[in-house]
Parts: sequence; C-alpha cells; structure tokens
Amino acid sequence: MANQAHRGKTVFHYPYKWLTFLLLITGAWQHSAFAHEQPITLIRLDAAPEQMAMTLHVPLLELESAFGHDVATNPETSLPQWQAEFREYLLQHIRLTTPDGQFWRVQVNEMHIESTAQIQSGPFQEVIVTLSLTPPAGASSRKFSLHYDAIMHQVVTHKTLISIRHDWEQGQIDDREVGVIRVNTQTSQIEPLEINLEKGSWWSGFKGMIRLGMQHIREGTDHLLFLLVLLLPATLLSEGKRWGAFGGSGYSLTRLLKIVTAFTFGHSLTLLAGAVGWVQLPQQPVEVLIAFSILVSAIHAIRPVFPGKEIFVAAGFGLVHGLAFATVLSEMKLSVGPMALSLLGFNLGIELMQLFVVFITMPWLILLSLTPIYQWVRVSSALLAALAAMGWIATRVSGASNVIERAMESATEYSPLAILLLALIALPAYFFGSNRGKTISAQIER
Repeated sequence: MANQAHRGKTVFHYPYKWLTFLLLITGAWQHSAFAHEQPITLIRLDAAPEQMAMTLHVPLLELESAFGHDVATNPETSLPQWQAEFREYLLQHIRLTTPDGQFWRVQVNEMHIESTAQIQSGPFQEVIVTLSLTPPAGASSRKFSLHYDAIMHQVVTHKTLISIRHDWEQGQIDDREVGVIRVNTQTSQIEPLEINLEKGSWWSGFKGMIRLGMQHIREGTDHLLFLLVLLLPATLLSEGKRWGAFGGSGYSLTRLLKIVTAFTFGHSLTLLAGAVGWVQLPQQPVEVLIAFSILVSAIHAIRPVFPGKEIFVAAGFGLVHGLAFATVLSEMKLSVGPMALSLLGFNLGIELMQLFVVFITMPWLILLSLTPIYQWVRVSSALLAALAAMGWIATRVSGASNVIERAMESATEYSPLAILLLALIALPAYFFGSNRGKTISAQIER
C-alpha cells in the first residue's frame, strides 16, 4: 500500500544536506521579511474506545507549495476538482502504527473550505478534513505512533500541532495539546509523535458527557436565548392581540413546565436521530433556523402570535436545536454502547443547565410580571433578542461576521451580570409597587 511504504522516521530525499540548511535559512529570512508567521496545521483527535476520529485543519497556501496543485484560488469552487488527489496525498502522508509496528486503517471522510485566523499568522483559508482511524484487531486505540509529514516534506519550516479534543474514556471535553510534529533541523527528519493515553472507564465517559452537555448550553447563547424569550410571556394571559395581566402562580408554573418539557422532548428526538446518523442536515441551514426560532419567539413575546400554542412551537423548534446538539456527539464516532451512554449523559447535562438557568431567571420574571414595568422589560428584552437573531441570521447566511454578532459574543461573557441586573430591577419594582397589596391578595385567592 502507498501509505505503508516506510516505517519509522520520514527522511527528506534531497541530494545534499546543505540544501536543507539553505531552505531553513530561506525560511528564516522570509519570516523576518513578513509581518506574520506562516499558519500551522492543526490535528484534533477524538478518542473513543474502539477508534479515533481526526479533524485536520490544513492551510491552503502552504498546502499548495507541497501538493503541487492550485488549491488557493477560488477553493470553494475548485475543491471538487482536486479533492480526489488530495485524499490520496493524505493517505500517503498519514500513518498510525501500533507499538509492534502494525498499521492502523486510515479513512478520509469529508472535507470543506473555511476562512479562519491564527494569532501568529492572521486570516487565511484552510481545508478541513475528517478522518476515521481504526486500530488492527486486538490492538489498543490508546497507544500508537502518529506519522505525519504532509506539507513538511517540502516546506521544512511548517509544523503541525496535535491535540486531543475529546477523550471519552477519560471524560475529557476540552482541547488538550499533546505535541508538535516538525522537521528536526539536526537530522533533516520528521519524527513520529508517540501518543499514550491513560486508560479510563465508561463511568468517566458518562460524567464527561454530562459536563459536555452543560458546557454546550452554557456556551450556546442562541439555545438559551430561544428558551428564555419564549418564557417571557409565559406568565401572562393573552387578550386578543396583546398580552394582559399576570395569570396566577399555578397558571404560570404549569406553562413554564410545559414549555421546558416540550423543548426537551423535541431536541431529545433529533439529538438521538442526528447522533446515530438517522437524520443528517448541513450545519448552515440548521444554524440559520435556530436564529430564526429566536426571532419568532421575540415577536411572540412582544405581541401574541401563537397564544396557547407555545408548547407546540417549543417542541417544533426543539427538533431543530437537537440537530445542532447532535453534531457534537456524531463527531466522536462512538460505538453503540458508548453512544447510548453518551446520549443519556449529554442530554442530562443539557437539561441540568437549562433548569439551572430557568431556576435563577424565572423568579425575577414572575415578580416583574406582578408590576406595571414588566411590559417595558418584556418588550425591550424581546427587541434585543430580535436584533441579536437578525445579526446571527445575517452572519450564518453570508458567512461574514457583523457588528451585532460580535457584540452578542462579547455580551455572553457578562450574562451572570444580566441575571443580577434583572434581580435588582425586579425586587424594588415588586416591593415598592403601588399595587403590591392588591396583587398579593389576588394571588392568595387564586
């Protein structure tokens, strides 16, 4: 096989070593002559009990120098023309071996083009490739040698950073750098990276998936914003084409419970279907629909659009949100047992974080709904959510960032302060409201 021609170290086939030295000197001069260093290749590994998933981020300009094809000119349209040869190129330059020298099976799956940036290089375009890596029968998937010399076999100044993105058995959910592959300037060789992961357990994997589900919601501002905006009018009675007075404690809690449950039911269905591959949709339309769901909920929070049908809307849009959740698990390429446990843990983490956010938010919304100022709080909050939704829609349709989207990303860091601000508004408004006594009596009677 082409990708099994050499074992161990990769040796440069230059006529003389002085040529390697000359290239290194040239690369150093180029570094000093330009404002940015060249981008590096990123390899992110997802460790599962029976195999590895690899996500490869390859900068196009550097690839063009080694690959020998024009890949940097209109890459989005030219990718179909060179991706078959690129697959073969990768199979020749990626090898994994067991400690006793057996080769893993390397399968190139999908690839697409993205624009990105690195601190040391600035903006550039890259091709992102997903691969499946399977050890020989009976071999461990946690101890192997990674031989990788793409680009570096020609561009000796290039380097590759390797990290473990997820390690299921260890319950690891954040990127952890494990090494760098580069040309050894003393030997003119590219040494393989030895990877030896500690043995974990299914219990660690389950706990890690709970943490991953909680993290996904904590960082997924759009998911939480949809749910919270849908809950804004949940305590109110609808009066024709406007929202009316507070509907009572029992009425409010029942509606809150039904809306959260319906959203959970919807996203759980598509989380299962998407994670196991029954339903697969491109990521872009899913992300656009999620932003659209926020816009619809915001309009409904201002004026009743579907009064009494919030449960069905929550379940329907929950189906869309679940497809986004499923992307996280589908990338791990887990087998049946770990996948079933991961679905349970991940979904549990999502629900715990959702309930926590609802728990710390809704008491203040209920208090505010007992005061005259809730109309202003509800409408202004809904308008801000609608603005954010339109910014996300524009970004996700065009692929270009905008000031609204960037502002939302920055504002996410201050979300705990928003809860504090809500409490600081709700408490004085409730305790010093002129109708407080009447409201309390009315609630006792209900």
